[in-house]
Amino acid sequence: MTTPPLSRIAVLASGGGSNLQALLDHFAGAGRSHGTICWVGSNRPGAGALTRAASMGVETGVVATPHDGASLLAQLEAARADLLVLAGYLKLIPVEVVRAFHGRLLNIHPALLPAFGGAGMYGHHIHEAVLAHGNTVTGVTVHFVDEAYDRGPIIAQWPVPVLPGDTPATLGARVLAVEHQLYPLCVAAVAAGAVTLNADGHVRGQLTVPSASRPDAIRFGIIPDAQAVDTDRDLSAFASELVHFFPR
Repeated sequence: MTTPPLSRIAVLASGGGSNLQALLDHFAGAGRSHGTICWVGSNRPGAGALTRAASMGVETGVVATPHDGASLLAQLEAARADLLVLAGYLKLIPVEVVRAFHGRLLNIHPALLPAFGGAGMYGHHIHEAVLAHGNTVTGVTVHFVDEAYDRGPIIAQWPVPVLPGDTPATLGARVLAVEHQLYPLCVAAVAAGAVTLNADGHVRGQLTVPSASRPDAIRFGIIPDAQAVDTDRDLSAFASELVHFFPR
């Protein structure tokens, strides 16, 4: 039997790149059989994401004109990218790129879409809005990207509690810990063809994960601030919980 080629994954990021780091680590380890990070681009030449990628030997580039779809497509074609992943990229993806990567373009959002999405809803602004509205639950959403901010078909969501005394910083840290676990699993599932976007606009498939070694390690996103959550052991338990509660 012929082994299918690995998906080549390009990532766009605007900031420090903590979600990028989670992806780099996953595809250098447990996810290496599903794909490889082939290129990282940023609209900011000094972005920490570019430094992270370069330190792991990944090719990088600056997206000098983020609104220029033809230019961005040329960069992605040069990288031979099969999949495009947004990791804290704060620019609207040009329509030419959205159409060229239809069903192969992913984003992660630190809220339960469609709540707290759209232009201006990013980073601490989201967590401030969640607290201002008095929500008791927030979360993380991974979705395919279409031509509008935060509107594309949802791949997976994971709830995170809003705890008494939370500030935007404490809430954001709890949400980010879940982002780092959920996003690599979703990207790997799409890269492997286990999750797809059908012609009818519906997402089909399921995350395939090993049996949980700690099935109760992480439930509903309640993660102690000091707990390390970036090991393969924690990732497996988290993914099994996701499949258990949210089968597709």
